[in-house]
Amino acid sequence: MQLLNSDIKNKVLDSMMQIIEARKVEILEANKKDLEAFNRDDQALYDRLVVNDVKIEGMIQAIREVRNQDDPVSQEISNDTLDSGLKIINKTAPFGTIMIIYESRPDVTIEAAVLAFKANNKILLKGGKEAFNSNVVLVDCWKQALKENGLDESWITMLQMNREKTQEFLRNPDQPLDLIVPRGGERLIGFVKEHAKCAVLVSGRGNNFLYIHPKADWAKTIEVIINAKTDKISGCNALDKVLVDKNLPEYESRIKELNEILKEKGVEVLADNISKAVLSDNDVIPNEDTWYEEFLAMKIVLGAVEDMDEAMRKINTYSGGHSSAIMTTDTEAATTFMENIDTAAVYHNASTRFTDGGQMGVGAELAISTDKLHHRGPLGLKQLVTNKYYVYGDGHIRV
Repeated sequence: MQLLNSDIKNKVLDSMMQIIEARKVEILEANKKDLEAFNRDDQALYDRLVVNDVKIEGMIQAIREVRNQDDPVSQEISNDTLDSGLKIINKTAPFGTIMIIYESRPDVTIEAAVLAFKANNKILLKGGKEAFNSNVVLVDCWKQALKENGLDESWITMLQMNREKTQEFLRNPDQPLDLIVPRGGERLIGFVKEHAKCAVLVSGRGNNFLYIHPKADWAKTIEVIINAKTDKISGCNALDKVLVDKNLPEYESRIKELNEILKEKGVEVLADNISKAVLSDNDVIPNEDTWYEEFLAMKIVLGAVEDMDEAMRKINTYSGGHSSAIMTTDTEAATTFMENIDTAAVYHNASTRFTDGGQMGVGAELAISTDKLHHRGPLGLKQLVTNKYYVYGDGHIRV
């Protein structure tokens, strides 16, 4: 795609903010159709589908934040002149075409597109059928903004395909694809990885753990766990598993207290085989697969470990590679834990709910990457570029 200057990109984003505000009623009416057609059995998915005045203001704010960020393209990474006189400059460059596959959330249609466009990437949006009406209107807003500024509407495209057609598109795309980002559960990620012919950046799966060290501040621990579990169950940064060190002072009374507080908040609490000895009235986890499961529901596992080494092994074995936390006043233990846990974000005495572009100072995000290449964690504007070497010579030949 053509390399656009910052001014024209920012003019498109200025137009987009005005268009969303002007078409707010139309957006809300389209979303109402989606909500009326949706089966509310999946509360987490329903929550993600809702668009209201607050969500629309959030969309506009996301565009405003990206518009005000520096253009990430053609930024100099390094500049060296070799002894031979060869001058080598490394600069950031667009990926080209990014495809994002996501479920339910219409706001992703705004955030993904604004980030991709400002980073000079073309984006293909493959939203879920449950948000079809909302996405049609939002993508039309994008096309209006592009057209008003004399740009090709193909910068931002909504793909309308069923599973079979998507599979065929991934195998044999009718245009160049440089990166695919699947935002969703294990089935979606597995589907994309199986069929895609280009780079896939995995995002979306949580299954986050928190370890309670023997030197944890108990009052803060309760507060953090309640926030991480109940603040937003549909978030991929919500808490799913708590590992309590058996050397915690007053272990039995405290795990019982935590269990009761969680239940009072409406959380279903499962026990592992060890903690079941204390939590005799709780259901036990059905099998090992539960340790791998991301709940996206008012459900949590309370497990017990002998020490921090066991906690670290368990987290590195079962977690989704998204976020994990340790509660302790022992900074040395916290450092050891944080250095040895293999997740995109690791917390000391804080809720996992902070793994979010806006909360981490990144701004709007395309996704939370749990891959290690090329970036891990929130994918913001600065992360939606690759790099390119510019080599300047004067008839140089290699000998």
